[in-house]
Amino acid sequence: MSTPADNAPAAHSAGAEESRPSLAALLLDPSFWADWASVVGLVGLVIVFGIAQPVFLSVANLQALLLAAAILVVLSIGQTFVIATSGIDLSLAAAVMLGAIILGLVNAAGYGIFVACVLAVLATSALGFLNGLIITAGKIPDFVVTLGTLSGITGLGLILSGGEPTMVGSTFLLRLASGSFGPFGYPVWVAIAAVIVAHIALYHTRFGVHLLATGGQTESAGALGIRTDRVKIAAYTISGLCAGIAAILLVARIGSAEPQINTSLLLNSVAAVVLGGVSLFGGRASILGPAIGALMLTALVNGLTLLNVSAFYQPLAVGAIVVLAALIMRYQK
Repeated sequence: MSTPADNAPAAHSAGAEESRPSLAALLLDPSFWADWASVVGLVGLVIVFGIAQPVFLSVANLQALLLAAAILVVLSIGQTFVIATSGIDLSLAAAVMLGAIILGLVNAAGYGIFVACVLAVLATSALGFLNGLIITAGKIPDFVVTLGTLSGITGLGLILSGGEPTMVGSTFLLRLASGSFGPFGYPVWVAIAAVIVAHIALYHTRFGVHLLATGGQTESAGALGIRTDRVKIAAYTISGLCAGIAAILLVARIGSAEPQINTSLLLNSVAAVVLGGVSLFGGRASILGPAIGALMLTALVNGLTLLNVSAFYQPLAVGAIVVLAALIMRYQK
């Protein structure tokens, strides 16, 4: 004869099975699609473009796609740390321009490419630090501060460069842009390394815990002894650091430092972060998700180009993705 105690494990198992959502319920749950938006979108684009234009799935095109996505992946990582604190960095594209200009001018002055790269990264990191300091010390909304530095850095970049591009001839940058290790080019490995380091920092360090706590509930985090201002300053500094790395990759790719802001870098970085499941309200973040979101957006532009869709329509498609990403946020848990 069985006793209640004998039946307890079976009852517990049955209860666990009942509490586990079925596949159908999972597929009908909007939050599931919100969490996996970047993956679903990327797979969908690969299938559609692969059928419509078989060249899309060629090894050469996939390698070119990954190289093009590397810069956006790095930028999306920096934006992720900022958005995780419930902020936003609108000066990101301007920081990339500043880093590129400083790299070009320092190299042209004869100080060498390595010194130029270091100074470029230090300059963009300092800009990020300044953003964070003004936001926290001045209690000014991040939108206002980073919008102001966007305008200010744009003017500074034009003054420093005289509005003219600076050619950067460097064997190091040439190898960085065209060289490869194994199946991937060096820029892709840089992006992979950035993803790994950022993932460790976010999920396996005290700073990552404090970052998510600060974004989730700033007052409660402060009450627990977390120095929320320092955390926010660090997040914006990381964003600036990523902008500097992206600037080096960009200069290596085009061979010159252009005194022009590529606003699509800002738009796409935010879209990639949101598509990757990062909450615009802070406290929820991942690194792999935004990286996949960046791949998705790059694949979208790449596929449209292969289909001979006018470049005039491509920003429209990306803009639609941004709006869709905002709608997706409503269903995130």
